[in-house]
Amino acid sequence: MAFKSLRVLHVETGRHLYGGAYQVLLLLRGLASLGVENILCAPPESAIARAAGPYATVVPLKITGELDPRLPWILWTAMDRWRPHLVHAHSRRGADWWAGLVAWRRRIPSVVTRRVDNPENAALARLKYGFFGRIIAISEAIARILRAQRVRAEKIRIVKSCIEPERFGNPYPREKVLRDFGLSQNSTLIGTVAQLIARKGHARLIDVAPDVTGRYPAAHFCFFGQGPLMKALRRRVQFRKVFEHVHFLGFREDMDRIFPCLDLLVHPATMEGLGVCLLEAAAAGVPIVAGRAGGIPEIVHHGINGLLIDPANERELLSAILRMLQSPEEARRMGTAGRHLVEAKFSLQAMVQGNVAVYREILEAS
Repeated sequence: MAFKSLRVLHVETGRHLYGGAYQVLLLLRGLASLGVENILCAPPESAIARAAGPYATVVPLKITGELDPRLPWILWTAMDRWRPHLVHAHSRRGADWWAGLVAWRRRIPSVVTRRVDNPENAALARLKYGFFGRIIAISEAIARILRAQRVRAEKIRIVKSCIEPERFGNPYPREKVLRDFGLSQNSTLIGTVAQLIARKGHARLIDVAPDVTGRYPAAHFCFFGQGPLMKALRRRVQFRKVFEHVHFLGFREDMDRIFPCLDLLVHPATMEGLGVCLLEAAAAGVPIVAGRAGGIPEIVHHGINGLLIDPANERELLSAILRMLQSPEEARRMGTAGRHLVEAKFSLQAMVQGNVAVYREILEAS
């Protein structure tokens, strides 16, 4: 089938335009440039539904959550209306189950992208992924987890997430960022860009903050993101008496302009499928300290563009942060190396062509 006549129905239930949802938007744009007709099923109030208009026909998923029992009927109706040649599920927690099952029932080839590295019930995983012709893992680490759960290895393909390095070429003036954050002009900005959930490691970072700020009083920890642990983390900051050095800055849609102003990105996550924030930091030339977990080592090469640590070991975390602050020349060298790494291995073209190759394979097989 010529790609200019291909119609793909995508399912993405993310509400905010970061992480997986942003990768879906980039894929839609890339596919549209090849002549693919994209149909996007997404919540009408979501950021991707608003942004995808130039690249896809948006079908509103009027659901209260990813487990809404109306979801299968909405997907059935959308497939009946648009008659896609292929269904691509991008989300989990209901969307992947129902998209695969409904497509299977309608005898439409389907593919699912797996973006997280937390294990699922092995029996249920094999059942769920059995409905799909192919499973796209965004990292080698996720592919290993799928194989360990005895998901059929011949179905698994690896297509890594991508980044647009040019997005980070127009940063805010550093003085403006420091002023907006209420910080002095000699401040050192240590950023963490992640949901405020346990596996991202904010608590451990707060616990080492007193030792860092004791040696480097100009150091400030900037937490970008939101999540259910906000109140607990604020209490921890108060308990550690670092409230003047830890700042909760919420979700920002202008991180591409803020990233180049950071001196260091710290991401002590214990689980991570790949880590788009790490790609963004590297593209912005920011050195990284990150947990040796999931797909993170596929982005952060120890001693090259950052430092890898045991995310559960606070001593290693503290030592890595101090090394970066003590050796600014080494940190700058790592930042430059990160930019080159992203440009070479995580391009938009590679991500789009990787998905296209899976589409061709599954369509030919069907």
